[in-house]
Amino acid sequence: MSDASQPDAPVTPELRYELSDGVARLTIDRPARRNALSWTVLTEMRARLAEIRGDPDARVVVITGAGDKAFCAGADLTGMADGAGHLALHDSRGELAGLFDDLWDLGKPTIARVRGYALAGGMGLALACDLVVAADDAVFGTPEIDVGLWPFMITVPLVRSMPPKKALELMMTGRRVDAAEADRIGFVTRVVAPDELDAAVDELAATLASKPPATLRLGRQAFYEVWDRSADEALPLLHALLTVTTGTEDATEGIAAFVEKRPPEWTGR
Repeated sequence: MSDASQPDAPVTPELRYELSDGVARLTIDRPARRNALSWTVLTEMRARLAEIRGDPDARVVVITGAGDKAFCAGADLTGMADGAGHLALHDSRGELAGLFDDLWDLGKPTIARVRGYALAGGMGLALACDLVVAADDAVFGTPEIDVGLWPFMITVPLVRSMPPKKALELMMTGRRVDAAEADRIGFVTRVVAPDELDAAVDELAATLASKPPATLRLGRQAFYEVWDRSADEALPLLHALLTVTTGTEDATEGIAAFVEKRPPEWTGR
């Protein structure tokens, strides 16, 4: 793993990127709009994730929002509508679904660092990450119903992150959930005080970055591939992936390091 650190350089004025010690950080930088997902943010985040996927120095991804008021207050897709037409706007909305797929197919662990509001598409973005670390002032919710809409695009991240009937209740009522309730429901990994948030995220990211990349990639792949499958369908896939994993350089190195009582040196192969 590279120890080189790259300066915090903007991809666009609305999205910042930093790579240091194996951890890639993407920050939505629109605090005046509560870090809403603009067309620019969506397309640039997808482009950056594509780069991260092929970068061996990026082992973990952290997604967050600038400031202390909001992680992301939802989608701000009005810019797509200007002169685009109804069908073009329909296609543009598919970018959010594409972003979720990018996260699930990334092959690397993802962490949502949540401070303040995570609403609508912002809640979907947080829950599309593998793990969610939230400050105790975080607020989650799907308020679309109150303006005559429905959170169609985030249904999959929601039902993958909590009991389906609980997700339905939140979508039907539009009520907001504080961090303590989110923890009880189970869609938040850890809740900490705001002044402990960065340290908690850094600790978790460093832990994941220290693990064998090849095994993490195959393990995540297995997790998502068998999610909705029956046992009869899942077990043959898991059996095959176990055989693939045992043949990787990381597995060979891990076993050798254990026997020789030394720290392993992962190659990601």
